[in-house]
Amino acid sequence: MRAQERPDVSILLVTYRCRDEAEACLRSIAGITSGLDVEVVVLDNASGDGTAEMVTSTFPDARLIASPENLGFARGVNRAAEEATGEFVLLLNPDMEVHPGAVESLVAFARAHPEHGLYGGRTLDPDGTVNPGSCWGAPSLWSLFCFAALLSTIFKRNRLFDPESLGGWKRDSVREVDIVTGCLLLAPRALWQELQGFDTRFFMYGEDADLSFRARALGYRPAITPDAVVTHEIGVSSATREDKLLLLFRGKATLVRKHWRGTRLRAGLFLLSAGVGLRALLAVLGRRTDARAAAWRQVWRERRSWLAGYPEPVREAQPPAAAPPHGVGAA
Repeated sequence: MRAQERPDVSILLVTYRCRDEAEACLRSIAGITSGLDVEVVVLDNASGDGTAEMVTSTFPDARLIASPENLGFARGVNRAAEEATGEFVLLLNPDMEVHPGAVESLVAFARAHPEHGLYGGRTLDPDGTVNPGSCWGAPSLWSLFCFAALLSTIFKRNRLFDPESLGGWKRDSVREVDIVTGCLLLAPRALWQELQGFDTRFFMYGEDADLSFRARALGYRPAITPDAVVTHEIGVSSATREDKLLLLFRGKATLVRKHWRGTRLRAGLFLLSAGVGLRALLAVLGRRTDARAAAWRQVWRERRSWLAGYPEPVREAQPPAAAPPHGVGAA
C-alpha cells in the first residue's frame, strides 16, 4: 500500500481497542485503492487488545506507531501525520468500511476544487441508511438554545430546530459545509501543516470543528462530495455512554471557549449546561434507569469539570534566539 515515490494520499488511522474493526477497515483500504499510490499510517493508542500486533502481522506495508500511552484522537492524528509523505492526508476512523472508489473520488474532487481545502464524504450506518455525521453546521446561540429547550431532540434533523444537523439533507450532493467531521476528512498535506494539524488541547470531539473554523479563516470553504462513501459503526472505542457524553461536552465547551467571547461565550456555556440539566431532571422525574438516563445524570453531576473545557497546551519555554542571520529581523 506504499509507493516508492511520494504517494497520492497518506491514510491515517488512530486505533483504541478496536482490533477487529481496524482489521476490517485496513482490508477495505487495501482492496479498493488500486488507482492511487497510497500509504497507511496506524497509530495505536496503547490498546492492549492485540491491535498493534495485528497491524504488524497482517498489514506489514502499513506504518505502525505503537504509542505507550493513550494520546487521544487529536494528538494521535497529529503524531501519525508527522509520518505522512503523501500529497494529501486522509483521516479515517478505524471502524470504517471504505467503499470502492471512495478514496479516488475524494482525491479527484480535492484536486479539481482546491478552493475548499477540507473535504468529506457520505457516511452510512451498517444497515445502509444515511448517517449525517460526516459533516455538521456550526454551533450558534440559536442551535444551543434549541438543544437547551429540547427542540433539537423533539424535531430531530429539522432545518429550523436542529440546525447543526443541516436538516434533512441526505449528503447526496456536493455542498459547502461549516464542519467536516474527522471520521472522514481529506486535506492537502501542505494545508494540514499550515494549520499545524489539530489543536491538541482537544482529547476527542471538537477538534475537527476547530480545524474547519481555522481553515475557513484562511479563506477555504470545506465541502462534501457524495461520491466518497464509507460505512461507519459509530463509537466502537467508547467504553461507556457516560464516557462518550463527557468527552463530547468537554469538547463542545472547549470549542465555545476558544471561539466565542464575552456575553456570547457565557450564554453558550449556560445553554450547554441547561440542556444537560433538563435531560438529567427529566430522567429523575421519569424514574428512568436506562443507560441513557444514567449518562445524562452523570454528565450533570460533572458539569463543572467539562464546562471548564480543556486547558490550553503548555508550551515549553524557548531558549533565547540567536542573532538572526543576514540582518533578517526576528518575527
